Amino acid sequence: MNRRVAALAALLSLAAAGCGGASVARDRPRLVRVAAAADLRFALDGVIDAFTGVHPDIDVSVSYGSSGTFFAQLQRGAPYDCYLSADISYPRQLDAQGLALPGSTFTYAVGRIVLWVREDSPLDVASRGFDALVDPSVAHVAIANPDHAPYGRAAEAALDSAGLLDRVRPKLVLGENVSQAMQFAQSGSADAGIVALALAVAPTVAGDGRYWEVPVETYPQMEQGGIILETAADPDAARAFTAFMQADQGRQILRRFGFAMVED
Repeated sequence: MNRRVAALAALLSLAAAGCGGASVARDRPRLVRVAAAADLRFALDGVIDAFTGVHPDIDVSVSYGSSGTFFAQLQRGAPYDCYLSADISYPRQLDAQGLALPGSTFTYAVGRIVLWVREDSPLDVASRGFDALVDPSVAHVAIANPDHAPYGRAAEAALDSAGLLDRVRPKLVLGENVSQAMQFAQSGSADAGIVALALAVAPTVAGDGRYWEVPVETYPQMEQGGIILETAADPDAARAFTAFMQADQGRQILRRFGFAMVED
């Protein structure tokens, strides 16, 4: 009889431990893993801070990089829940390939580019614009790699529109993404950079340099968009995050960092 009582007590103890473990698991924050274009590095921090204030039960983990590089990784099954690209054509291609949740493709902003120089640069970019880049003192101009970075393609298109691409091309140094191109210009490794406006106006950068905004008609509109991956671990949490980006509060934060909206 005592052995039966002891066995029953042990079973009850194990059941209680199992219930306790389930409770702990439920108490853990839900997680959204995001692959994001490098131009979002500062703006998305603001969006996430506001989002988690409204959804304290959801954590957002972000990896920043080149939109094209992420596109290739996601085709091979990289473990992300959301993809935020600087070129909406990448999310649309993943959707067409059946790698996105149906109906999850969305546009969140329009990117802009600027010609940026350090505060101590002698170049008068405000009055000369791209013409400053043909100055003999300019040896290196940083842009994102156009092979896989939309901001690099926009930079080349704008230079070509100005009739200066062939003259400036020998000076180009390529960053893996637009954030790295910005770092080259900030550090002085490049004399100037054609980078995202969103990076130039970021609080950690704004005091370091000066910029000239490249006319938007000189490069294709940089419509930026995203998707929720078909393999998202928590689709509802991912939907909540992407919906917040498209709502008024998310859009206001993106505008504050230099992004435009499609309807602007």
